[in-house]
Amino acid sequence: MGEERPSLRWGVEQKLQFIEFRLFWEGHVNRSDLIEKFGVSPNQASGDLNRYIALAENNMIYDKSGKTYVRSSCFSPLFLKPDSTQYLAQIRSVAEGVVSPDDAWIGNLPVFDATPAPARGIDPIILRSIVIAIRRVEAIEVRYQSMSAQDPEWRWIAPHALAFDGFRWHARSCCEKSGEYRDFVISRILDTRQTRAPQKQTMSDIAWEEIVELAVGPHPDLSAPQKRAIELDYGMQSGRVSIPVRRALLYYALKRLGLDTDPSARKPQDQQIVLLSDPYPSQGANSMSGRIR
Repeated sequence: MGEERPSLRWGVEQKLQFIEFRLFWEGHVNRSDLIEKFGVSPNQASGDLNRYIALAENNMIYDKSGKTYVRSSCFSPLFLKPDSTQYLAQIRSVAEGVVSPDDAWIGNLPVFDATPAPARGIDPIILRSIVIAIRRVEAIEVRYQSMSAQDPEWRWIAPHALAFDGFRWHARSCCEKSGEYRDFVISRILDTRQTRAPQKQTMSDIAWEEIVELAVGPHPDLSAPQKRAIELDYGMQSGRVSIPVRRALLYYALKRLGLDTDPSARKPQDQQIVLLSDPYPSQGANSMSGRIR
């Protein structure tokens, strides 16, 4: 990406990024790809391909036998930084039904699947109410079913952020009943009523604002080849990697990484990674970070 990137309108740049995406990941792109993806006319699609050639003339050549443009040997991306995470996120979104195959930029999806996860029944109207309350810095009255209560109850919360723990979405909120910041599982909010200004000036959510660095390394009882494999899995350097996480989400991060129990409770090949430092230096290992049951 040594060349200077030209300044273009968003719609034009998006199509040029798409051309580059297809060239990098699939090695070819043609007029019909643009017609199908953006709903443009054949003439417009030809114009977009010609525009790309004018701006990055060495990146693709026309294959007359295949009647398509193919990636050249000196291809150098100008409009898009190739990103494996972005590519795999598209595949995962298709696998989970979040995005249809027609909406993905990937033309020829590889064979794929993902471990199933139960669908979380989040009502879009309720989610919209929570998001509006966040934007307007308002308190909202919600009917919430907690794990510790027999029946759902109405309570006032002042949400300020959404959080995902790997399985469920939460509304990070100041609970006016307890006066504390807590995580409300959005799928457990059964209804919402009125909104108003927060009852009192909410204090800062220190646990949300503070970033903790999780220092992680291979299990010390693994063999040298096993340790190297784990280092590759997690992108470790010199046997360690630092993972930044908000303290409010620390409990969930440790649980998802399998670091919430004593490493000796499982075989090294099953545990694979261990913490290299205490993530709870001042609060103790049983900190709940505002979780609500």
